[in-house]
Amino acid sequence: MIIPHEVHLADDSGITPKASCELMARRAGGRENLGFIPEDYRNYLRSKRTMQMKSGDTGGVLEYLQKMQLEDSNFFYAIQVDEDDLITNIFWADVKMMIDYSYFGDVVCFDTTYRKNKEGRPFAMFVGVNHHKLTITFGPALLYDETTESFIWLLNTFAKAMSEKKPKTILTDQDAAMAKALALVWPETCHRLCIWHLYQNALKKLTWNNMLEKYDLKDNSWLKQTFALKEKWALVYGRENFCADMTTTQRNESMNNVIKKYVSYQHDLLRFFHHFQRMVEDRRYEESKADFKATQRSLILSFDVEILRHAATIYTPAIFKMIQHEVSSGYDCSMYISSQNGEVTEYKVTSYKKLFQHIVHYDSSIGSVKCSCKRYEFAGILCSHALKVLSSRNVMKIPAMYVLKRWTKHAKMGNGIPTNHSIIHEDPKAKIGMRYKDICRMQVQLATKGAITEETYNIAISYLTKAMNDIDVCLEGRDKEASTSDGSLINIEKGWCSGNKDNVKGIKTKERFRGSSTRPKGILERRKKKENYATR
Repeated sequence: MIIPHEVHLADDSGITPKASCELMARRAGGRENLGFIPEDYRNYLRSKRTMQMKSGDTGGVLEYLQKMQLEDSNFFYAIQVDEDDLITNIFWADVKMMIDYSYFGDVVCFDTTYRKNKEGRPFAMFVGVNHHKLTITFGPALLYDETTESFIWLLNTFAKAMSEKKPKTILTDQDAAMAKALALVWPETCHRLCIWHLYQNALKKLTWNNMLEKYDLKDNSWLKQTFALKEKWALVYGRENFCADMTTTQRNESMNNVIKKYVSYQHDLLRFFHHFQRMVEDRRYEESKADFKATQRSLILSFDVEILRHAATIYTPAIFKMIQHEVSSGYDCSMYISSQNGEVTEYKVTSYKKLFQHIVHYDSSIGSVKCSCKRYEFAGILCSHALKVLSSRNVMKIPAMYVLKRWTKHAKMGNGIPTNHSIIHEDPKAKIGMRYKDICRMQVQLATKGAITEETYNIAISYLTKAMNDIDVCLEGRDKEASTSDGSLINIEKGWCSGNKDNVKGIKTKERFRGSSTRPKGILERRKKKENYATR
């Protein structure tokens, strides 16, 4: 007999029917013990997808969102409908994304360059960086288009999901519609442009002939437009704004490459949602491993000094590596006192093999240090120049005022967002699925431990046999609970809809996407590919 929930879990995990059947057969002790043949398995999946197609993208997507909300009462989703009551834009975020944002949402990267569904809808993600320097997702969205109106809706919706907390800094590409939306909706947020995209545009707009005629570049329209935006991309203007050491949206680009391993261009919207969730869960597992290693692993010091021993106790390995590099570079810096004004001493510090001097002010009354390079303001860690001055003042530990909590091992300690304890109705299908997962977790642990010795094996078999008998007695004379639901369209009361949510007619469709499903290639990548082809 096919176990529906096991089939659903395997399918949602991206396991092929052939591999899934082989795994179940090995676990059952042979195909003859399965109770079904591979053709039955494939027919079941075909029937399941046929039912999903009958409900359409609208019913399937809304049912998925409601199911997520039944399992997590804090799950947030929002849809936007047009004047014809067709869904245009969708945004969603689970409670883990909200908690991550409460800890690490000071700097956000946003990008819409990725298209990975049949209609070619822009897939947007708000992402950030955690205390392990790992990329984390704060909230994804499927947009109909990339207009200012869509971005305004998305920014307002994102803020609503995150309890109206807006980031201090956001990095985007050079998109005029996004810039306009940010200026209108988040005027207090520092908007920075991705340096990588800027370099690509420079190579694209400034052709070889333009570069040869550099004495006449003053008439280049792209240069004029870009120079007018210099406060958003030139590093000299952005050092005062905390950017978590990020100058590009490459974290979005890398996440786009990760998504390709989970989501197929042929997937409909419902399967897109399912497989995107797989990616999120795998990324969270990587974060859990990093958390475990940070608490269990002894960091290796490049040289044994007190300030590094102190840093090793408070920072995660990834951030400690950055601190260690700054401390090491500081020892190679030359330094002299240029002036003194009461408690404030001014130093001029020069890095090894560099001619440019950095000015560092040290206030002995409060133990503060400030460098003209503004590394601490920009990245949240002290620079080599400031560390050199602290060392000369016999400061053997990083001052508490310069230990940014978001970079420490305890970055996630304290309250995240308040938990919503409101009672919600759970449908039978959701309850069965949750109970099945709980039993599966215990079953795996039981099998792993029970197989170690003959004695543990006998204990496991004895209790399992008794449990099976007790369950049969309990179910005797009663109808077994249905394992599937009728797949009917659910309401969206627990979601948020801008428009008439009671009259949603479907998802607004676009012309079938004919372009590439991968991220746009940079000008350097395309040029290199042509050169390689030409040399064959």
